Amino acid sequence: MESRVGIVLVSHSDRLAGGLRDLLGQLGSGDAPVAVAGGTDDGGLGTSHDLVRAAIAAADRGAGVVVLPDIGSAVLTARLVLEDEPRADVVVVDAPFVEGAVAAAVTANGGAALEAVVAAAREARTVPKFPS
Repeated sequence: MESRVGIVLVSHSDRLAGGLRDLLGQLGSGDAPVAVAGGTDDGGLGTSHDLVRAAIAAADRGAGVVVLPDIGSAVLTARLVLEDEPRADVVVVDAPFVEGAVAAAVTANGGAALEAVVAAAREARTVPKFPS
């Protein structure tokens, strides 16, 4: 089986990130590896450089990794991890957390390349929830 693009969910809340990972699994993300970096090292609310780094390593199957942060310091922490350990095959994506994760996971599960998974996550921002 070919490798899939990995997805990393970075949230201030381990429960939020874990719940979204569960949703992706129920929607059939299947072969796309999804890892979470939720909360702080001691289980509190916040973000952790070490947890983000570990989640990237856990999701990496050789086809690249899309990192989706929720808000504020999750974005900053994800970007700092990549500043400390730059990789062309790991992309922090500015996308809605839930919708972007769903689009990325479905696209990755289909075997798409990193660029297509990034584009799918970003495009989720423009998809209306209901007609105007």
